[in-house]
Amino acid sequence: MEKVVTVTNINKNALCIDFEYDTDLLKRVKSIPGSRFNGDLKAWIIPASYRSIEILRIYFPLPINLIFKKAFSHDHNLKKYREVLELKRYSINTQRAYLAAFEGFIDYYADQDIDSLTDEDAGKYFVYLVIKRRVSAAVQKQAINAVKFYYEKVLNRPVSRFPYKRPKKEKHLPVILSEEEISAIIKATRNLKHRTIIMVIYSAGLRLSELLNLKIDDIDFERMLIHVVSGKGKKDRYTILSERLTEVLKRYVYAYQPSKYLFEGQYGGRYSAKSVQNIVKKAVSSAGISKHATVHTLRHSFATHLLENGTDLRYIQELLGHQSSKTTEIYTHVSRKSIAKIRSPLENIDF
Repeated sequence: MEKVVTVTNINKNALCIDFEYDTDLLKRVKSIPGSRFNGDLKAWIIPASYRSIEILRIYFPLPINLIFKKAFSHDHNLKKYREVLELKRYSINTQRAYLAAFEGFIDYYADQDIDSLTDEDAGKYFVYLVIKRRVSAAVQKQAINAVKFYYEKVLNRPVSRFPYKRPKKEKHLPVILSEEEISAIIKATRNLKHRTIIMVIYSAGLRLSELLNLKIDDIDFERMLIHVVSGKGKKDRYTILSERLTEVLKRYVYAYQPSKYLFEGQYGGRYSAKSVQNIVKKAVSSAGISKHATVHTLRHSFATHLLENGTDLRYIQELLGHQSSKTTEIYTHVSRKSIAKIRSPLENIDF
């Protein structure tokens, strides 16, 4: 009887080896380094590095009949997914995050038509992520959002019995730099361009993406405002332009002559996010600060210092571009001024 071994490329990392029970073939597949039996598929899985027929012939020589098959293709699913993301004008970063999370989902169901999955079947993926992969709450939440987007926005199929338990939201207080630490960071930054970048972020409370998208025309020296175009959620807003920053900005523009964006790369075009992150990281280190401070820490510090100096929380919400006041209220938990008003009960103890 002819021995037939079917090899299916189930995803980018693995091949499925299937055959009718045969002690010789079983012995051969077990001899392949990295082979394992998958109870769900009822088949043997080997690393994708054995994809070459020449390599597999070492383990399954003639006259064994090797048949290569391609797993269920999800190319059309990815194409439709990408098209809807673009039509809805999601940001590039959001598109990348959603696509990466969705690719993990379709890899899990590599041999199935995901359009035909029931809500319960699709939900098993989240159980796998939490129980088997032990992913973080943030990764779990991203996966839920990405998969729900496909069914609800791409297929227009309301998810009714989707067993997606959203993780309990972790509440972490942001790292805040004191005004003295901000001063030390600025003083430690000698390069004019780098110093200007740090001052703009802190003085206006900008997100990294908002800084990178700033154009020269967005700086209104007459009204002392900075126009943030298409911030988070594609919303425009105005934030303050510091008087002390204006002279620094003018010296910077005169020295570097940017053509379109306020901060541009060596060969023009938008400055890179990685460069800004490295600038802040180096400045924090040079200032001798041990806190884990990032670009976003400057924005958090801006809001906290405004609150400590008596600025109404509603105005801070507008300057930051927060949709909900609850997001802005987190700064009341890290404000030294608010905490300083509370008297410790120890003060009333006689000892």
